[in-house]
Amino acid sequence: MTARRIVVPLLAVLALGGVAAVVRAAQSEGRPNRWAQYEREMQDPVDDPPDARVEGEFAVGRLRFRSPMDRFRGRRWGTDANKGDRIFSAMLRRLTRMDVRSIEQIVDVDSDDMYNWPWLFAVAVGDWELNDSEVAHLRKYFDRGGFMMVDDFHNEREWRDFANGIMRIVPNSHFVELQTDDSIFHTAYDINELYQVSGLNILYGMPYERGGIVPHWRGVVDEKGRIQVAIDFNMDVGDSWEWADYPPYPEKLSSLGMRMGVNYVIYAMTH
Repeated sequence: MTARRIVVPLLAVLALGGVAAVVRAAQSEGRPNRWAQYEREMQDPVDDPPDARVEGEFAVGRLRFRSPMDRFRGRRWGTDANKGDRIFSAMLRRLTRMDVRSIEQIVDVDSDDMYNWPWLFAVAVGDWELNDSEVAHLRKYFDRGGFMMVDDFHNEREWRDFANGIMRIVPNSHFVELQTDDSIFHTAYDINELYQVSGLNILYGMPYERGGIVPHWRGVVDEKGRIQVAIDFNMDVGDSWEWADYPPYPEKLSSLGMRMGVNYVIYAMTH
């Protein structure tokens, strides 16, 4: 199925500064933030916008999972959270006709609430640790048509640990290298050029992290060829959202990161 073009063209710096300023300046109106109980696990928590408790038809789901690395690096699931999620949600609201909630939905990997959220964003999945119950939840999630975007994991060890988890979740899964002519790159935006979306470390002359030099756009596909998991390997798309309002961070990377995210959402909702 081909998605209708439901977004306006994204120009060089289209509203990144304005949207991010709203996120920075938003106040919680005297109430505790909606996800206050998880803020100590987040890398970059921000205050709720005034409409944080207004529901929408779509919300960015952020997968919360355990990792053996949690005791060393903070909670791995909370990398780039929640500022990056908020800026991406704001851009979805501005650039599409979707009724997008202003804040993310934190989704525990072992909760049945998972089935209420058709699009999940999971970060640092090279360090996830899943028990049998969590694997069963994720298997049912994909069986019901759920979609996941995974990001910010690097090097062959992290790929191996991520892939081992996927093979437990979807035993018959197979991985593919995505190409620019694949439909996922032509749902809302035509993405005809792919280049590594680096994290903030690019400002120090290092385009890659933890030895993950070569970027890969991969997918986990089902028997019908539908992408169930969009994989950004050896990249940090979440940083391109989180730092979209930071002038030293390259706009070119934020622009591609936003286009990729929007395309993944539209693909998930139309395929």
